[in-house]
Amino acid sequence: MAQKRLEPKNVNLRPDRYDRRIVYEKCGRAKYISHLDLMRAMQRAIKRARLPVWYTQGFNPHIYIMFPLTLPLGFESRVEVMDFALLEDTPFEETLKSLDAQMPEGMRIVSCGLPVHSHTEITHAEYKIRLSADKTAEECKRFFEDFLAKDRIEIEKRTKKKTVNLVDIRPSIDVRELEADGGHLRLTAVLPAGGSFNLNANVVIETFLKMYELNCDELCIERTKILIADGENFT
Repeated sequence: MAQKRLEPKNVNLRPDRYDRRIVYEKCGRAKYISHLDLMRAMQRAIKRARLPVWYTQGFNPHIYIMFPLTLPLGFESRVEVMDFALLEDTPFEETLKSLDAQMPEGMRIVSCGLPVHSHTEITHAEYKIRLSADKTAEECKRFFEDFLAKDRIEIEKRTKKKTVNLVDIRPSIDVRELEADGGHLRLTAVLPAGGSFNLNANVVIETFLKMYELNCDELCIERTKILIADGENFT
């Protein structure tokens, strides 16, 4: 007797799909929400907002949501992006207000619209970094200028084969602003992000602190832009 072929319950459904892209802030206490918990929080918010959300097709249908660029735990951001889809062409402003009303503390919907760029176009991200250490801000600024003047800055990177290679990250560090402000060193840096190569801002700062034997008292990192190859904002 031939075995019956299993098919998804919704195999014959082809509902209309209206793609949406929201930009949201993740600040304050919300910066400690992990990526997995963020996915759950967004799914709950969409359900509570009673939006006509589009579900994936297949054996295990679930709300389709996609984050083009994951934010590391502990980072703040004003430009986080999430893609999802609706079954109805709900106005952008109505979608924004409904979803924003369900956001947890520290998160706010900034805009809602149609996706313009693909997540595969992301190449860089901009970060504003503020730190203080057991040296004055002026001393830290001089150390960082020396850090940027080096020909090579190598870090250890683990490969998929569980071996460790040395990688020179100096060509990937683009510092746009650097200043000593009161008791803090402040810098704006553009670093690689996306599918081909990611350089975590934490890695840059930890490498700097270790090289100059500095003990960090305070570190705040905020993502301020997500960029595509020509320098245009992804959002």
